[in-house]
Amino acid sequence: MPNDTPVAQPHVPPVIAVDAMGGDIGPSVVVPGALDAARGTGCALIFVGDEAAINAELATANSEGIDVAVRHCTQVAEMREKPSDILRRKKDSSIQVACRLVKDGEADGVVSAGNSGATVACGMFIMGRIKGVERPALASIMPTVKQPMVLIDVGANVDCKPHHLFQFGVMAEVLASDILGRVRPKVGLLSIGEEEGKGNSLVKEAFELFKMASLNFVGNVEGRDVFTGDVDVVVCDGFVGNVALKLSEGLGASLGRLLRNELTRGIRARLGTMLAMSALKRFARLVDYAEYGGAPLLGLRGIAIVCHGASNAKAITSAVHMAATFVEKRTNEHLIEKLSANEELTRYASAAADR
Repeated sequence: MPNDTPVAQPHVPPVIAVDAMGGDIGPSVVVPGALDAARGTGCALIFVGDEAAINAELATANSEGIDVAVRHCTQVAEMREKPSDILRRKKDSSIQVACRLVKDGEADGVVSAGNSGATVACGMFIMGRIKGVERPALASIMPTVKQPMVLIDVGANVDCKPHHLFQFGVMAEVLASDILGRVRPKVGLLSIGEEEGKGNSLVKEAFELFKMASLNFVGNVEGRDVFTGDVDVVVCDGFVGNVALKLSEGLGASLGRLLRNELTRGIRARLGTMLAMSALKRFARLVDYAEYGGAPLLGLRGIAIVCHGASNAKAITSAVHMAATFVEKRTNEHLIEKLSANEELTRYASAAADR
């Protein structure tokens, strides 16, 4: 879809196309998870995938009072397939069909736990970008000591220019405001030191752009400070962001295992565990990716939520809930407004990068 085509007005209530075949488990977790979200938000659902498999799950689930439709397709984007091959050869794959529903105005957004590269590619080339957005970016909502924050980009763009990082920050600032409820979110740039002038050439040049913008830019943020909760948005390129995301996921899982091992050693430890059970459950909830559902792909003409391949029903519920909230809050309209307010700065930086 051309970039200059007006963004369609959302349906009332929001309509979310759900890739029922995505993820390691498929319809058996996707269907009940999406239905739970619909009960909580009032959104309508279009399940996309093998009709027989979807209907089998719907037959055992409670969908009373929920606006549910099924769109049959014959292909699935496998996890190990290249996104380019899926785009060319699998026109009837569930992720392509779901994205076309948004392009054709039948849905407002897409949720998929399938091949993340294919979801990003289909989002860009089928749903299309918001005018002025050069690179859509994946934003992950992360737990911190104080409150959740946004890390962007976490894998959609591994090679970036300074104005790309600047646009990421602009879009993530709107997400933090609309979805996380932050007033004038604090935006930081991930670097190897807090002082101005630290970092590689990409970070240094991006720093200058952020300084000139109307964002609440607080400067550089070191990796050790990401989880303090003092910053609402942390910006980086997709290579660094993906490493940071996977490292934090692995650390959270490892700490959980270490904690379980220590708390089950001996009778005293077990008694202490029983007394601290409520606190331990709260900790587990904080580091559970399912609490946040997935990573929104910002910059598209509809919302796409990219979920973990191992997503359970709870993660799907959270992802569909986020997609519906994104639509209801008219976050894309706010993205357009914020990008337009910084268009001159973006255009100047883009021209400089091309010289």
